[in-house]
Amino acid sequence: MVKRCDWCGDDPLYVAYHDREWGVPVHDDRTLFEFLILEGAQAGLSWITILRKREHYRKVFHDFDVKRVARMRQSTMEKLLLDPGIVRNRLKVESTVGNARVFLTVQEEFGSFDEYLWGFVGGEQIVNRFATSKDLPATSPESDAMAKDMKARGLKFVGSTICYALMQGVGLVNDHLTTCFRRREIQGM
Repeated sequence: MVKRCDWCGDDPLYVAYHDREWGVPVHDDRTLFEFLILEGAQAGLSWITILRKREHYRKVFHDFDVKRVARMRQSTMEKLLLDPGIVRNRLKVESTVGNARVFLTVQEEFGSFDEYLWGFVGGEQIVNRFATSKDLPATSPESDAMAKDMKARGLKFVGSTICYALMQGVGLVNDHLTTCFRRREIQGM
């Protein structure tokens, strides 16, 4: 029997996310933008809720093409607030467009969002050694620094807890439990 992190349970969508994505180092700006937006949308909700809405997010936010999202108009955002396929929270919808605009300025300054984001961990994945999900932290000094810097740049829905979840999702941190089969596989990436 395959041993996984216990947080993913047995929901097929959650298991697939755990087995294929969570903790895998990401260096693609489009994917990093997607995770930034989805982690912000998740604030106050469960991640499985966002995973279930993910395909629709991709559809309405132009497959997370940051330039197209940055050009979205207020009238489009108003229509999105009526769309049950996404989280219909005005601040979250508006922050998606605002964050896209800031994302572009960060790309311009650093050459890529990848360079900016991975700078918070010195370009190397942090590999933690936790035995149970109860041991997983909600924040870290790195996520604190990331949140502070992102907020100063004008990004929204980027508190330290959201930043830590982002770090886990895109592989800046490998928090697969010591008993999980994915832990070693990801370390080699």
